[in-house]
Amino acid sequence: MQIEQAFDGLAPNRRTLLKSAAFGLFAFKVAGADMLLSPAEARARRAALSKLSAEDAARLEAFGEALVPGARAAGLAHFVDANLARPHGESLLTVRYLDVLPPHHTFYKAGLAALDAASRAVLGGPFEGVSAAAARPLIAAMLPGTIAPWTGPPPALFYLAVRSDAADLVYGTRAAFARMQVPYMAHIEPATDW
Repeated sequence: MQIEQAFDGLAPNRRTLLKSAAFGLFAFKVAGADMLLSPAEARARRAALSKLSAEDAARLEAFGEALVPGARAAGLAHFVDANLARPHGESLLTVRYLDVLPPHHTFYKAGLAALDAASRAVLGGPFEGVSAAAARPLIAAMLPGTIAPWTGPPPALFYLAVRSDAADLVYGTRAAFARMQVPYMAHIEPATDW
């Protein structure tokens, strides 16, 4: 039985949404219908975004893919968007733990706008339009804070938040450990996968 079918008939309430997080599912709207999907499925089905614009999503996916290969296919933009739509206490985003005050969508939007401005100034075009190889010097300048121009949140903080979200999504599950052929040996076994 598919996980999607396990929630058939359940009203989209807080309890259902919390249960869905145990399976790594989030509420998305596809062709006007509410569905519980993984971020990768939401991306494949072109689920509607609620907090990020299409441009923001493309830029976030390009940045995430440059930092953690596989982030785009794993549905990074949908993962971030779904978590931005959740109450602060239920968000799985790394920014929640970095002392960044909510609302967090302003953090991501400001960081993505600053990344775009820096890319246009340094690389001559939008970040999502350049290759990962061409973007490396720009990304490398984020950590020491030497990226210019930059008008968003501290560039190293933005880098850390997006990289951590992408790594959590791509590598942070038992399935990812199995794909990498690495034994999953948690110090404290989680009650469920997310």
